Amino acid sequence: MTQKAPHILVVDDEISMREFLELMLSKEGYQITCAQNGRTAAAQIEKNAYDLILCDIRLGDISGLDVLRKAKAANPTTIVIMISAYATAENAVEAMNEGAYDYLPKPFDNKELKQTIVKALDLRTLSDEKKSIDDELKKNLHFGLLVGNSPRMQHIYELIQQIAPTKTNVLITGESGTGKELIARSIHLKSDRFDKPFVVINCGSIPETLIESEIFGYKKGAFTGASQDKKGLFEAANRGTVFLDEIGELSPPMQVKLLRVVQERSFKPVGTNEDIAVDIRIVSATNKKLEEEVIAGNFREDLFYRINVVEIKVPPLRERKGDIRSLAQHFLDKFSRESGKEITKISSYAVDLLQKYNFPGNIRELENLIERSVALSSTNIILPDSLSLSIHKRRWIEGVENRRYDIDDVSNGVSLDTILEEIERAYIEKAMKCARDNKNKASDLLGISLRSLRYRCSKLGVDKS
Repeated sequence: MTQKAPHILVVDDEISMREFLELMLSKEGYQITCAQNGRTAAAQIEKNAYDLILCDIRLGDISGLDVLRKAKAANPTTIVIMISAYATAENAVEAMNEGAYDYLPKPFDNKELKQTIVKALDLRTLSDEKKSIDDELKKNLHFGLLVGNSPRMQHIYELIQQIAPTKTNVLITGESGTGKELIARSIHLKSDRFDKPFVVINCGSIPETLIESEIFGYKKGAFTGASQDKKGLFEAANRGTVFLDEIGELSPPMQVKLLRVVQERSFKPVGTNEDIAVDIRIVSATNKKLEEEVIAGNFREDLFYRINVVEIKVPPLRERKGDIRSLAQHFLDKFSRESGKEITKISSYAVDLLQKYNFPGNIRELENLIERSVALSSTNIILPDSLSLSIHKRRWIEGVENRRYDIDDVSNGVSLDTILEEIERAYIEKAMKCARDNKNKASDLLGISLRSLRYRCSKLGVDKS
């Protein structure tokens, strides 16, 4: 699709200057409209949109500064360059204060004028792209915290809307770094508890010897060092939401105690037999497959069904690659503000590189990547070279078992024959699956002869028929 030529309005009361500018700028590929005075220019600005206005200061009827104000009132993003044979410092300052992009005295250098116009229009394009990205992000930030507009995320948004107003216990499952805590916070913020506490308990990070006293609190004298009463995290969350992160890490004794809280909404602080009743909503998260943990005897079945009234499955980033652009821009805006840098966008080539990467660390890895890129970038745009990391250094190949091969492992010693055999088997099995076991089609997909495919299948044991 051919890009539309920028539309420039030339405003000058000298016919010779208008004709000269129209001829010169038309040769540069611009669409030119001329106005012989300020009133005509003002009328045209009301009816039409211009990418750039080139305007003389002295116009006879109304001043060029009035035209400048009119243009900025009609569209603040319109770029206006002022020119004048009677240039003064006062005029220049006033024009710049009114929003002029630049102020050039007559006679001006033709090359300088052309360069000024090119730079101004480049700035306009960058500003438009930034606004487009910002608008897209605003559409995608459905809950103020969650970014992404893929079908998988849209389903999660709908589910949050449905369950947030209820007291239903929720289990959020997904790989590490997928944003499970943000989803839990979104549920809290969309509920009628939004102005009450949201308490995070990381079940995997609190030492086993401390977790009971941290969660339930304790009474003075309950153990050595308990010099005063301490309120537990459950009591602190009263009337709010408790987020139990990494719940699969809880020990069997703590699972029993938690089951009682989930069932009765009450507990006993350490060192007392007095029950404390709490009004809490429980949202849990895990990166483990709790059904398998239940079968293995590592997680109580009754607790599993209590916390898993509604399950939200969070997809890994590799399964929602359409969200990578908006997520990356979200993090870019965040870290640009924090660092005080004016880094406004990510190049399309850099986005392509990100979308080709599988992100084993999911959104957390993408966030760290963008933060590092902002810190290291010396330009106002993130280029592929700014993405300094494993994306450049590693060449991942995923086999049938999702095994990843890191080329850097060669420094520790590898079995090349084994690696090549596994890769070859993975490609053949994938081709056979795509071809629905039709070897003629599979050989075409792999770019080898049918005879070669049969030999390789026999050698690798892919097809024993």
